[in-house]
Amino acid sequence: MITLLMEDGMKSRVLWIAFLFTLITTAASAFADDRWVTTWATSPQTSSFGFAAPKQKPDAKAPAAKPKEPAAPKQKPEAKAPAAKTAAPSFFATPGRLDNQTVRQVVRASVGGTSVRVRISNAHGTGPLTIGAARIALPGKGSAIVPGSDRELTFNGKPSFVIPPGALAVSDPVDMKIPALGHLSISIYVTGNPTEPTVHLTGLRTTYMTQTGDFTKSTELTDTTTIQSWYWITGVDVLAPADAATIVAFGDSITDGATSTPDADRSWPSRLAERLAANKNTANVAIVNHGISGNQLLADGAGISALARFDRDVLAQPGVKWFVLLEGINDIGMSSMGGGGNVISAERIIAAHKQMIDRAHLHGIKAIGGTLLPYGGASYYSEQGEAVRQAVNQWIRTSGAYDAVVDFDAKLRDAQKPNEMNPAYYINDHLHPNDEGYKIMADAFDLSIFTLK
Repeated sequence: MITLLMEDGMKSRVLWIAFLFTLITTAASAFADDRWVTTWATSPQTSSFGFAAPKQKPDAKAPAAKPKEPAAPKQKPEAKAPAAKTAAPSFFATPGRLDNQTVRQVVRASVGGTSVRVRISNAHGTGPLTIGAARIALPGKGSAIVPGSDRELTFNGKPSFVIPPGALAVSDPVDMKIPALGHLSISIYVTGNPTEPTVHLTGLRTTYMTQTGDFTKSTELTDTTTIQSWYWITGVDVLAPADAATIVAFGDSITDGATSTPDADRSWPSRLAERLAANKNTANVAIVNHGISGNQLLADGAGISALARFDRDVLAQPGVKWFVLLEGINDIGMSSMGGGGNVISAERIIAAHKQMIDRAHLHGIKAIGGTLLPYGGASYYSEQGEAVRQAVNQWIRTSGAYDAVVDFDAKLRDAQKPNEMNPAYYINDHLHPNDEGYKIMADAFDLSIFTLK
């Protein structure tokens, strides 16, 4: 009888230990099923750089003028706010200072998740940035948000936060179901800010700014100024499945999508996001756009150089597994302006590429090289520059330095004039693709590069 009781007691202990082990392993497994990945991002800039730009050409084959840089497309009128004031219709000019104002801006997630957090940057501020309130919601029409969808963003549990100059703040996680390819509305109220804002100039999404006051909770904003730049926000992360990962598209205006249709998600990274989401083998692969219009590999100007911002915009992105580099045409073109034969060498551009490839590999990130697009007919085209472009492209294709190559040049060039882009695919500056050209670029990717299984 005593022996039986002892045996029963031991069995109970074994069963209890097994039960606890099951609970622990189940909880650990559930935790392992989620990871933070970047689903949307953009690169911070100062607000002092602006440029004029051409519109999309109405006839793809009609020749036109050759301006130096792309123009900001016309702003769409705000349907429900007759008093709206559109800022800077011809230039990406931004207010020098915003104070006691609410800014509402829209972004698009690439992959979905169950929780979300937002990164707010004061990278280029010379003084502290005071966030008085911030909220995230699902967007409605114009400046409106879907009623009941908004959530408060807090920082260390508090609704207000001061970000020192040059610093970044990450909001606390918010439980919110984010759909793949779903749009998000982020409202930020700032106060007591003595310096110009950190922005991304080529937002290509209508941003709404109130005149005064905290309207972050308002379902719709009135008496607003609109512009197509992003303010302070530089990243949105989501809690996604364990096999989720992020691609960083890294480059200049052609990656930024500067000449694509506003409010339509027509840049090549946006179009590639749609292809990834539609393929079951890549449905958990996010892509974020870290292009800066006018950016160069080796020189500051339109944002800091690609080499200088590589750590921040590529290596530091949560969940990054690949980066696509498409940059160097501005280094070639701008160095040739003014004559004198001082065109940058192919060796210097290739050296910059090698640096970023090596640094990516140190972090277990795969590097994908994009060949430089044809630019014959562009305002800064030269025969010397074309020779450099050809040499760089030859190296990208044949060196084996990249883990994969996407031959944008081969897809977009004119068969009859290979130093020029196919007229069906560019706007009237012979340099920047139109919407169809950006789609061709997105379609050039072999999605097996990004297969996670």
